[in-house]
Amino acid sequence: MQLNKILAPGAVKVLPKVTSKKRLFCDLADIARDVHGLSQPDAFAALQEREALGPTGVGDGIALPHARLTGLDGVRGVFLRLEQPLDFDAMDRKPVDLVFGLFAPEGAGVTHLKALALVSRTLRDPGLCAKLRANTDPSILYTVLTEAQADQAA
Repeated sequence: MQLNKILAPGAVKVLPKVTSKKRLFCDLADIARDVHGLSQPDAFAALQEREALGPTGVGDGIALPHARLTGLDGVRGVFLRLEQPLDFDAMDRKPVDLVFGLFAPEGAGVTHLKALALVSRTLRDPGLCAKLRANTDPSILYTVLTEAQADQAA
């Protein structure tokens, strides 16, 4: 699995200010609708339901909200860089500024887990995160994310 297969260039955005986790999930669902053709209400509700099970803020300013949706034909991603970090109830209690949302088909157990592991591995690199935080151009952010994974595979 490769990031460029689940993350489209148009699904990478920089948001100046997000006021709440609920607003963030709404933004993720809006982008998933616009870029991947997902149902915005379904995507939003699925993100909320998953987050109710426990926070998806993994630490170091990174959150990996994810959800499963019926009718989806493959894993789809949305990456957001927040210009103002958001309190996310992360494990380390640090606010979040890098968000990678994943949407997977309802029955995609292993595929969903592989996608989460891929994104987690990619964003575990402090140098990569520094590059993401230093840029505000979505096309550069997309390139940093997808090339980083290609470099790891080589």
